[in-house]
Amino acid sequence: MNLPIKPLAPKSGRRVLLATLAAALLSSACAPLVLGGAMVGGALMATDRRTSGTQLEDQGIELKANSRIREQLGDRVHVSLNSYNRLVLITGEARSEADRTLLTTIASGVENVQSVLNETAVMGNSSLGSRSNDVLIATKIRANLVDARDLISNAFYVVVERGDVFIMGRVSEREATRAVEIARGVGGVKKVVRAFEILSEDELARIVPKPAPAR
Repeated sequence: MNLPIKPLAPKSGRRVLLATLAAALLSSACAPLVLGGAMVGGALMATDRRTSGTQLEDQGIELKANSRIREQLGDRVHVSLNSYNRLVLITGEARSEADRTLLTTIASGVENVQSVLNETAVMGNSSLGSRSNDVLIATKIRANLVDARDLISNAFYVVVERGDVFIMGRVSEREATRAVEIARGVGGVKKVVRAFEILSEDELARIVPKPAPAR
């Protein structure tokens, strides 16, 4: 699912962004509640801090892992699996602890996966109301990240599940702390889980494109 986002004015743009993202996410009941550079179209791929090769690997990981989960677990689980820089995040619900453990085993066995963060819960499928609330939380977080002038919003990959927020990305400690602060300030958020690859400011300076000189 691609969610194209263009720079918006702080106030009017915020309303448009919330409406656009909510409508796009709600249009598919199975869509993962993911907001980030990798999910918003080709125009923003250039700001993704992963290499192009890693982005392709992440896409392959998601396709292979999701396929194997469907084959081996079917409707015994209701999950979203997202890969960022070869870190796999699994959220959702599993019917038993054995199925939950198997999710980790399946994901870990996929080529190029470096680590797996399994945040699924042993319980029945989340309700439509819960998923709708997650959409609202996700769109608000994304809007606040876009509004934050001290952050590059596309550096963050945000997943929301039952009010829990998971944030991924290759960021500095300063950026990570700021993004978590923003997420915690959104109503309805129960907890925020950091799943970052922390870069030094020097490392960040080497991978972030420098603005073109003014003419």
